[in-house]
Amino acid sequence: MSIVKFIISKDFFKQVVLALIAIVVLCFLMLFWLKSYTKHGSFETVPELTGKSLDVAKIELKDNNLRMVVQDSANYNPKYPRFAVIEQQPLAGSQVKENRKIYLTLNPSGYRKISVPNVIRRTFRQARPALEALGFKIGKITYKDDIGKDKVLKVHYKGKTLMPGTLLEKTTKIDIVLGNGNRPSGS
Repeated sequence: MSIVKFIISKDFFKQVVLALIAIVVLCFLMLFWLKSYTKHGSFETVPELTGKSLDVAKIELKDNNLRMVVQDSANYNPKYPRFAVIEQQPLAGSQVKENRKIYLTLNPSGYRKISVPNVIRRTFRQARPALEALGFKIGKITYKDDIGKDKVLKVHYKGKTLMPGTLLEKTTKIDIVLGNGNRPSGS
């Protein structure tokens, strides 16, 4: 039998129809299996976790069939308790699949520590912006006899003299001793 006669024969036509029916049936079976396997149309709502402790967030995510992934802590935010969730991804109210990872950013235990710059023998006009730019606050200012008027003589924190490079938390109040422009007595 030649190939042309076979292509136009009833047997070839029956085989093509059977193959198409088999493909359609397999496609429907595959789609039905995928729909049940991926739980198509089944969603969980992401709860609001911002401001809650890590333990509470863990319980809420477990109750909603979601998983938690803690990312590195961000900069300290005094509006939230320590180790509380300050950011979440995806956002609260989002519809996600069961067992989805929810990424959490936690509030660290405090402000990060910053090195105190060397401001000794600089004018207060130079020292103040250098300290404030790093996040320190200027506390009590006192004057001492020294020929350098408004020159920084010492930097204190809680009564202790600070050396340049000392690590303190951001927003720490630093007390400053300045020269008053008078010669020290006894010189």
